[in-house]
Amino acid sequence: MIIRLSLLLFTLLFGQKSQMTVEQIISAMDKNLNAKSRIMKSKMIVHGRRSTRTIESRNWVIGIDQAFTEYLSPPREAGTKMLKLDDKLWTYSPQTDRVIQISGHMLRQSVMGSDMSYNDMMEDKPLQDLYKATLEGSITINGRKHWIIYLEAKVKGLSYPMRRAWVDTEYLLPMKEELYAKSGKLLKTATMADVKRIQGRWFPSRFIYKDKLKRNSKGTEWVIEEISFDMNISESRFSKAMLRK
Repeated sequence: MIIRLSLLLFTLLFGQKSQMTVEQIISAMDKNLNAKSRIMKSKMIVHGRRSTRTIESRNWVIGIDQAFTEYLSPPREAGTKMLKLDDKLWTYSPQTDRVIQISGHMLRQSVMGSDMSYNDMMEDKPLQDLYKATLEGSITINGRKHWIIYLEAKVKGLSYPMRRAWVDTEYLLPMKEELYAKSGKLLKTATMADVKRIQGRWFPSRFIYKDKLKRNSKGTEWVIEEISFDMNISESRFSKAMLRK
């Protein structure tokens, strides 16, 4: 009887999820990936052709418009800082003691030789605000069911006007994405791994990016070591003065 009830409950719950509209799926993804604020410590592992570099950082974020990053190691990168306010980005280098604004085509450039661009790090807006979504089908990957969703930009100026996502039906996360140019050319792939339950949401602790335009690229891993959501962060953190402190 207990087994039958458990199976019935599972069927009901899964049946409800399978009836989700594509808009509800995208909304659920956004709720998992976004928050009012977050503080995290992470490391970026850049796999080069001959060697691997690991760059550690701490990051403070409020909503989608304010973000501050301080690089902690290695010594060559320590003290480098980035500030995002709305759609503007500034970087500070202790080696030159200069603050530089990154804008226009420069936002598409690689961050510290990685497979991630400045735009990849800046685009925190909810997907449902940026893209029109179409459900293409479903597939089972490693025993887990995924929806295949095609996303087409409904606003101008996005780094990836088209993308395709494989969304885990339980985690409601895009476990794999293909990111395309307007021409349909594949620019980059992004995958998620090591999903954990954190403060009531499913969240990946490892992202893997691969720039398809880089010859012999071995990819870049972004590993979240610590993360807290909906924390109180002082507004003073997001000032240009903090870049030199």
